Amino acid sequence: MIPAVLPTYARTTLAFERGEGSWLWTEDGTRYLDFGAGIAVNALGHANPELVAALTEQAAKVWHVSNLYEIPAQERLAEQLVAHTFADTVFFTNSGTESCELAIKMARKYWSDEGEGRTEILTFAGAFHGRSTGAISAAGSEKLTAGFGPLLPGFTQLPWGDHEALEAAATDQIAAIVVEPVQGEGGIRPLPDACLKGLRDLCDRTGALLILDEVQCGMGRTGRLFAHEWSGITPDIMMVAKGIGGGFPLGAVLATEDAASGMTTGTHGSTYGGNPLACAVGGKVLDIVTEPAFLDRVSAASGRLRQGLEGLVASHPDIFEGVRGQGLMVGLKLRVPPADLVAAARDQHLLTVPAADNVVRLLPPLNITDEEIDAGLKALDAAANALKATV
Repeated sequence: MIPAVLPTYARTTLAFERGEGSWLWTEDGTRYLDFGAGIAVNALGHANPELVAALTEQAAKVWHVSNLYEIPAQERLAEQLVAHTFADTVFFTNSGTESCELAIKMARKYWSDEGEGRTEILTFAGAFHGRSTGAISAAGSEKLTAGFGPLLPGFTQLPWGDHEALEAAATDQIAAIVVEPVQGEGGIRPLPDACLKGLRDLCDRTGALLILDEVQCGMGRTGRLFAHEWSGITPDIMMVAKGIGGGFPLGAVLATEDAASGMTTGTHGSTYGGNPLACAVGGKVLDIVTEPAFLDRVSAASGRLRQGLEGLVASHPDIFEGVRGQGLMVGLKLRVPPADLVAAARDQHLLTVPAADNVVRLLPPLNITDEEIDAGLKALDAAANALKATV
């Protein structure tokens, strides 16, 4: 008999009653250190008092009016994002998947209005852009697409890191190239700065729009507000979600004026996108994350975590193969199944997230303390020792 909640998730038998900072508690009072942050969503931890205050202040005023009316909190957040990024304009969504859908539409509408009719979009193996039909068509992997055809046409998936394939595919008939500066679900695979610069140059030569998916790697996760900033390039369109709401559902598409030129009145919409509650919280998140001292602290914390993880790899070469990632978006490449480490870490009251390519993701809150980093490393060490005892 099917359960009341559609059984599409392989859930663990844990239910959390409350959270505070980097910690979660079950109903029986057991405490867990959260190195998953809701899959990079709770950028400022659980029950952050500044976010709670922003939410409750707005909740006492108005929750929803729809985009038939001006929404001051939405306009303020858009102005903040424009001020801190390459973008000239912003559309607010509720999720990364919705951001992907608009990015696809925006690119194709741009070329339709240009009269060239370009529709083909290049993507890369290992990508994850969401679970709508458009998003799984873009990613193209059998894991995401099996049984859901016919898929949305107009996507070509290229091998990760195959420059010859990219050069051959990127003709002057391509509408856009979509890439994650750091693949998340694909196994924490950072795109080297030189490659990101090469993609920008390629788009400039062919006219294709460069679309960056910073849903997981954005909002301070790598030590910069957005991961592409490390390379010194800017995209034409960018998808954002997860950390931008600090746990409240919020996403956005940022774009240059030129790239967004086709999106005129009536071409897109959202009932909940940019609602007062989400934008009040998002505005406070952005206030905090854009402080230079905050991003400096993310870099310092990531250095401490990385150093500790390298030590673990050296101590447990039969369990760990290596460390990769950027900032507080870190992947542990394993010699054992990721599910085994996730379970062993959970036994040590540490929460982690599995990924592809035999990787476990570590995505702690960006304001994690040194003591909490050390506690996480200790738990991973104990988990590795427990796994060795079973091998």
